Amino acid sequence: MRELQLLHFWLFLGIYLAALLGNSLIITAVVCDHRLHTPMYFFLLNLSLIDLGSISTTFPKSMANSLWDTRAISYLGCAAQLFLFTFLIVAECCLLTVMAYDRYVAICKPLHYGTLLGNRACVHMAAAAWGSGFLNSLIHTGNTFSIPLCKGNAVDQFFCEITQILKLSCSHSYLREVGLIVTSFILAFGCFIFIVLSYVQIFRAVLRIPSEQGRHKAFSTCLPHLAVVSLYVSTAMFAYLKPPSISPPSLDLVVAVLYSVVPPAVNPLIYSLRNQELKDALKKLIHPAVFRSNKLLMPLHKHEPTLPEPEVFAHVSGAVAQLASNVTSL
Repeated sequence: MRELQLLHFWLFLGIYLAALLGNSLIITAVVCDHRLHTPMYFFLLNLSLIDLGSISTTFPKSMANSLWDTRAISYLGCAAQLFLFTFLIVAECCLLTVMAYDRYVAICKPLHYGTLLGNRACVHMAAAAWGSGFLNSLIHTGNTFSIPLCKGNAVDQFFCEITQILKLSCSHSYLREVGLIVTSFILAFGCFIFIVLSYVQIFRAVLRIPSEQGRHKAFSTCLPHLAVVSLYVSTAMFAYLKPPSISPPSLDLVVAVLYSVVPPAVNPLIYSLRNQELKDALKKLIHPAVFRSNKLLMPLHKHEPTLPEPEVFAHVSGAVAQLASNVTSL
């Protein structure tokens, strides 16, 4: 049992560090490279911030419990974890929808791109995504913790999740579960339909591009986002839109790991594989660090002493001879 806990700790630590490194590199590259100061990379920066927040909400506590051989979490800690995770998951759903709109305008209405997606519009859309997540999480967290819990205090999950908390409620939580399912379905389905319709228009516009190079460039900017959306929707919808009362604990655990772990860790890799601008920015960011590390190694090489020039020897010899003559005369 202890070996499994340590395996869980080291596995989660590796995934967490990979997600931390990947998302931090993207954030730093977007901030430092002026060529990436565009709406698409502004939204990508927000996505990396959300991914960092979501995985940092659940992983550190789970790893600490495995390392110290405990499963305890305080009531307020559980409420905070549930609120933050729901907030970031919903914000990511809304932000992915905004990013689909950004790709639609860039490809289908390029002449109006600067007007429709100016600096102020981008900030407003990003703020709307974060605000929607905050409001939705506030409602769900208040709804979940407003009922007394009397069916034990053991949650069959590695973090506090709404559906698992509802299973511990004293009152009959069927109506609350139905309300949660309906609300999540409406939000996720609305975002999904908007993204699908946007990409239908995008693919129609791309197929009308005469040059093969233009089509390839358009696809290279859209396919990473489409892959991230597919990964997010497939895991999140399966996790939240299945009836909570008939889900076995083992399936809930596997699904929770999928939708809470895989997207934050894989998203940076997906975006950096086919995006040449981002890859160039990351190379510029990494190469100076490698160069500085090489400079630190230079003093370790053997330093060969240099011999004085012949003129120096001649000058010293003359000075010694003059000093000797003065001593002799004395």
